[in-house]
Amino acid sequence: MTDQPVHPLAIVGAGRMGHALAAALPWAHGPFGRGFDGRGFEATLLAVPDGELRAAAAAIVAGPLVGHCAGAIGLDVLAPHEAFGLHPLMTVTLAGADFTGAGAAIAGTTPRALAFAQHLADELAMHAVEIHDHDRAAYHAAASIASNFLVTLEDAAETLLATTGADRRILVPLVRASFENWAALGGQRAITGPIARGDEATVARQRAAVAERTPQLLPMFDELCARTRALVAGGR
Repeated sequence: MTDQPVHPLAIVGAGRMGHALAAALPWAHGPFGRGFDGRGFEATLLAVPDGELRAAAAAIVAGPLVGHCAGAIGLDVLAPHEAFGLHPLMTVTLAGADFTGAGAAIAGTTPRALAFAQHLADELAMHAVEIHDHDRAAYHAAASIASNFLVTLEDAAETLLATTGADRRILVPLVRASFENWAALGGQRAITGPIARGDEATVARQRAAVAERTPQLLPMFDELCARTRALVAGGR
C-alpha cells in the first residue's frame, strides 16, 4: 500500500470567491463544500462567509495551514491552526474576477504561514501588503468606501440624471477621468467643479434641484459638499 499524495492547496467555499480563486489557481483543488476536513492537503483556504469561518476551521484536521479570505476579520477565528490570510482587493461578480495587478491583504501567524500567503498572492499576480489584525476593519472599511460606496454614489448620480431624460452613459467618461486623476494626483489636486473654484451660487442651485427632484438624496449631497469643502481646504 502506497502513501496518498499530498496536494498543496484546497479551496473551501462554492461561492463567487471560491470559484474565482479555483479558476485562477489551476493547481489548486476545489472548491469543496462545507465540512471539508483538509485531509491530503498542505493548506486549506476558506472562502466562506465571515460568520461561518470558525465552524469551517474547526472541521479541518490538525496539520495543514488554514487560511481565510475575509478582509475585516483577524486570524484568531482560525485557532488553533497555523493560520494565514489572503484577501483579494478585487470585486468578484458571477462572471468571476481577474486578480492580476490587484491589491491583496496578507497575514500569517507564523513566518511560514505569511510566506504561503505571499506565495498565493504572487501566483495570482497581485500586489500583497501585510495588514495586521488590529488594522483589518479599517482596511476593509476603506475598501468598501472605494468600491461599494463608489457604486452607490454613481447610482445616486444616475437617479438624479434620469429626471432630465438622460442616462448614465454620458457620465461614464467623466467618472473614468475623475478616477484616473485621483489615482495619479490624489484627492486635493484632482478635485474640480464648483466647490473647488468657490462657486457657491452654483452649489446652491444644485442643492435646490436635488431637494426638488430627489429629496431622498439631499442628506448625502449636503454631507458630500461638506466633505469636498474640507478636501479643498486641505482638511482630513
